[in-house]
Amino acid sequence: MIVVVSGLPRSGTSLMMQMLAAGGLPVLSDGERKSDTDNPKGYFEWERIKQLPKNPNLIAEGEGKVVKVISQLVLSLPADHEYRVIFMQRPLPEVLKSQDEMLRRRGNADSNTDSSAIEPAFQRHLIEVNKWLAGKANIQVLRVHYHRVLREPQAVTEEIAAFLQAPLDIKAMVRQVDTNLYRNRMK
Repeated sequence: MIVVVSGLPRSGTSLMMQMLAAGGLPVLSDGERKSDTDNPKGYFEWERIKQLPKNPNLIAEGEGKVVKVISQLVLSLPADHEYRVIFMQRPLPEVLKSQDEMLRRRGNADSNTDSSAIEPAFQRHLIEVNKWLAGKANIQVLRVHYHRVLREPQAVTEEIAAFLQAPLDIKAMVRQVDTNLYRNRMK
């Protein structure tokens, strides 16, 4: 079985990866993307996963591990593996604000950028991904809301352990949740 952490970028996938690593699960990560202001505890990414659409067999390296697969790439998961997908959910206005802030800090965004067309595109994308996931017999999905992780980390972590049927270090996972890092809020 391969554990996949997915969701839109800036939806809490790095936090979930941190939690699962602290809980004792091995993660497939190359450390190529270093911690920064936007993710001071790290991204836990595996650069090769970007090749998934062209080389779906590379996911086999994730057998028995946790791997982050953004929602755009999850549609390329091959059917010859069993997956447990933890799909992170966060309100789209917060996702967009967080992305804008990250891009602005890197000097890649114009402060006058209008993201009004992006939100409906993300909504359509999430509908497509959820339909695709629902139609796969080899994939089980647990949807985890980012805000709930912040409010109820103990309960969410216990649900994750039950979903994965794994003896996780619940206390270590809960310690990864730092509400001070919840900076891009919609008022």
